[in-house]
Amino acid sequence: MENKLKKIFAESLNISEDQVFDELEYNGIPEWDSIAHMTLIAAIDEEFDIMMDTEDVIDLSSFKKAKEILSKYGVSF
Repeated sequence: MENKLKKIFAESLNISEDQVFDELEYNGIPEWDSIAHMTLIAAIDEEFDIMMDTEDVIDLSSFKKAKEILSKYGVSF
């Protein structure tokens, strides 16, 4: 599952998978801006067949946090 999420991050942010790690943070790289954030959320929702709450969308501030949030929706890492 982590590899699937890494791929979503890489594709949504238009970066290489090598750049995706737990400490990757929103606004930590120029590619992860507000527009890319919404693309990322949409891709995660679609791939894992969930609909994140607004609170979770706002809280999703890093790759590590994304894994924590997804675990609330039954996605295991």
